[in-house]
Amino acid sequence: MKRLTRAAAAAVLACALALSAGTAATATAPTAPRTDAGPSAGAVSAPLALPAPSGPHPVGSTVLPLVDRSRTDPWVPTADGRRLMVTLHYPAARPGGPRAPYATREETRRLAEGLGAGTALPADVLAATRTHSGRDVRPAPGRRPLVLLSPGFSVSRWTLTHLAEDLASRGYVVASVDHAYESYGITLPGGETLGCAACAALDEEGVPGSVVTLTRAADMRFVLDRLTGPAPAWRHARVIDARRIGMAGHSIGGASAATTMVADRRVDAGVNMDGAFWEDLPAEGLRGRPFLMLGTHDETHLPGGLDTTWDRIWPGLDGWRRWVTIAGSGHSTFSDFPLVERHFGLPHPELAPERAVLLTRAYVAAFFDRHLRGAPDGPLAGPTQDRPEAHFHTP
Repeated sequence: MKRLTRAAAAAVLACALALSAGTAATATAPTAPRTDAGPSAGAVSAPLALPAPSGPHPVGSTVLPLVDRSRTDPWVPTADGRRLMVTLHYPAARPGGPRAPYATREETRRLAEGLGAGTALPADVLAATRTHSGRDVRPAPGRRPLVLLSPGFSVSRWTLTHLAEDLASRGYVVASVDHAYESYGITLPGGETLGCAACAALDEEGVPGSVVTLTRAADMRFVLDRLTGPAPAWRHARVIDARRIGMAGHSIGGASAATTMVADRRVDAGVNMDGAFWEDLPAEGLRGRPFLMLGTHDETHLPGGLDTTWDRIWPGLDGWRRWVTIAGSGHSTFSDFPLVERHFGLPHPELAPERAVLLTRAYVAAFFDRHLRGAPDGPLAGPTQDRPEAHFHTP
């Protein structure tokens, strides 16, 4: 059985910054980091503003704390059930309202500490990142497809905010999920911040990688129950169309999308953004459901690459499928981190952050538009002149 070690987490799972100070996660960057944009590290006092969403709808956001007391937490068995923090982004009835926060200062402080960033990533400035969501505003009328998002190992749900806001602006309800004790810092409603007990488990002895993906699949099943069941936890849950559900994730969150689809037939379509798979698909594959593998265009995720799990999983994807790699990208490309890296004067992959945002949004949205709304393939039909970085593979 494969073991999830600290080295594997750094090289394959962690959605981490390519810091000049040199963290273990720099092994994820396939290209020489760029330092020609942004101010000097540690000199930034103005908050980052995320790129505006591209869809026609204003965006609302609310935070939903959930506790599954039917399960024992695998990382802290003495905890009172399995805790999840969920941020919902959705089309809002009208623009305005108080701006939704990006993250808590304690979350960003612990992230910077966990990545070894020191003063290069000032916690208060990162926490003040400006979003485009109105906090707790009323949703727009109508029934919307639901997309679940799961972050990379050791980082939090807010590292996928630009994608979540963009999908919401295009008409989706998006549930970004923080999985207890798998992030450097997850702040609960009462102010307590949970640490990364799973990180400590990696340091001590390593664990089967499937513990993470199977646990996240159970987490997502619970989230779906609480959002689409007979007594939903969100008072506006009526806007969710439970017949149209997708899931995307980054790093091990992307691998968890496939595991979740195997475990729960309610998830109709899945996207893995640059994550290694930690268990094989069953003999029946995904039972005809569509799947997108979106990754780095380097020795890792090209066909025949270092991550052999993509080659191994590909034949079992028995429905609509695409294998797309992005030239110039790094492991962090599919999250908010390229924007953070440049803003704080940190090294970043060759691909410009604006292109990273545009391409990630374009291909993820096109996938869900195709499979949850019946739209044409659009950008996923094949290579196009306006997106020369994207390479399509049919091994």
